[in-house]
Amino acid sequence: MEEILKFFIEYKEMIFIIILSIFLGIEVISHVPAVMHTPLMSGSNAIHGVVIIGAIIVMGHAHDTLSLIFGFLAVILGTLNVVGGFVVTDRMLEMFKKKKK
Repeated sequence: MEEILKFFIEYKEMIFIIILSIFLGIEVISHVPAVMHTPLMSGSNAIHGVVIIGAIIVMGHAHDTLSLIFGFLAVILGTLNVVGGFVVTDRMLEMFKKKKK
């Protein structure tokens, strides 16, 4: 129990930032109109590209097998997230196009 309390005291600024980010994210997403969801989702997909680059950098500095495995998994999952997000965004944008008669 003391170790957990020590962890919270040591990293209280980081924990505060994470909690604040969660509340800010909920507020922003809940006030975005439905028309803006597609551009917002496209932007977040582009930001996930940063995750892939970070994972590649971590893999480059890895010294043990476990770090390589986690870095590889991060690259795979980040790539799936980016590709899947763009496919969904493209499908949503197709819904806004006028249909040919």
